[in-house]
Amino acid sequence: MARATIKQVAEEAEVSTATVSRVLNNTDFVSDEIKERVMAAVNKLNYRPSAIARSLKQDRTYMIGVVVPDISNPYFMGISKGIEDVVGKEGFQLIFCSSDENPDKEKRLLKLMQEKRVDAVVLATSGGNDPAIKQLADSRMPIILVDRKPDSPEAGLMLDLVAEDNTEGASRLTRKLLEDGHKAIGVVNGPTRSSTGRERLDGVRKAMKEYALNEEPIVYNGDFSTEDGIQAVRHFLDADHRPTAIISLNNRMSLGVLLEIVRSGLRIPSDMAVASFGEVEAGPLLKESGIYYLEQRPYDMGIKAGEILLRRIREEAPLLKPAFEIYGTEVKQLN
Repeated sequence: MARATIKQVAEEAEVSTATVSRVLNNTDFVSDEIKERVMAAVNKLNYRPSAIARSLKQDRTYMIGVVVPDISNPYFMGISKGIEDVVGKEGFQLIFCSSDENPDKEKRLLKLMQEKRVDAVVLATSGGNDPAIKQLADSRMPIILVDRKPDSPEAGLMLDLVAEDNTEGASRLTRKLLEDGHKAIGVVNGPTRSSTGRERLDGVRKAMKEYALNEEPIVYNGDFSTEDGIQAVRHFLDADHRPTAIISLNNRMSLGVLLEIVRSGLRIPSDMAVASFGEVEAGPLLKESGIYYLEQRPYDMGIKAGEILLRRIREEAPLLKPAFEIYGTEVKQLN
């Protein structure tokens, strides 16, 4: 069956196509009697307005691109849910994409967002794409950075940012291990090309210096994946000077750390203490584990990002005043 057209709706309701458009878009005054006739015709013919035609006419697609390193990570899912709960009320839909911590893929996805004419982009950058991010911002498309910053401050000068205080959060987490008497600490970190990788490692070093531990921590740099956590534990256990505690600076890697420690027959924390930047879903299954973790607020971050997005799309906030929302973090312990 051929799709009904606005002309057919107008003929059925015995009005002009312009009147049908005013009713559907709720613009200008139309009498209740005319509205009823138009909506009756719409329902009878099962008419559905063309989203493409509407976007061309309004210069808006009602689509927002969300590019994150891993859409399966509960942390980024929480951020996305918060964004969706805000912008969805205004008729916007989200297009989700994973960069897989791959700067080249991220660059292609940003280009795709431009080609799809999305109304705005939410980006948790994998790093290495400052020129592409700047080009997107220069095109006047609203772009909100979440969780991560660009490589250089200049690139992000005019961009909105919703993130955590990574340095302070990692410092607090490390201090808990130091307070418990641990001096040999293994650090599972992500790639330092990302701001989270750089800032969280700086936080670990900051805490160690506060405790007069000037030697470098034992660092395993992975790619924020569960497999990296597994490989890191194997690396630490094979080291000449095995650490007595592990701090994992990402919840995905923390899962791998816990899996491999249990698989190796070690007990937490008597054989190996563990601290995680972000709660691990499987953590509560380990009874009396004493795992330290940094409580994160991804949903709240998503809500804030969504509110900023709507202001930018509506041009309610001057571009010369980017919004910076930095969330503090609290260390907790599983008992």
